[in-house]
Amino acid sequence: MKILLNTVQIIVALGLVNVWILRFGRKTAYRGGAGESLPGEFAAYGLPSWCVWLVGALKLSCAALFVAGIWLPKAVAPAAGVLIGLMLGALLMHVKVRDPLIRSLPAALMLGMSIFLLWNTL
Repeated sequence: MKILLNTVQIIVALGLVNVWILRFGRKTAYRGGAGESLPGEFAAYGLPSWCVWLVGALKLSCAALFVAGIWLPKAVAPAAGVLIGLMLGALLMHVKVRDPLIRSLPAALMLGMSIFLLWNTL
């Protein structure tokens, strides 16, 4: 089970780094509303510009905690809890702007993996 948990932690961490560092300014098929970058996506949701930086800092902190959790398992539950809240918010934002369901897929997958991690580390 430890190998599965560590694998999911790494998948989630890499996914967060991919979105928040590698694809931050790029258009993707999963961007919410008419956003062509993360700041544009947050603007499409009607959120203030500082939210991008707050959410990004929280998500990248979660990514770091998931990696650290390989050696410090107690770091996983708080990171998973924070990410669950953020992914629920992401799903609500997709609903708010009436995105097609497919655009919610990454957030739903991250939510599912975060619930799995939290459930198995408490």
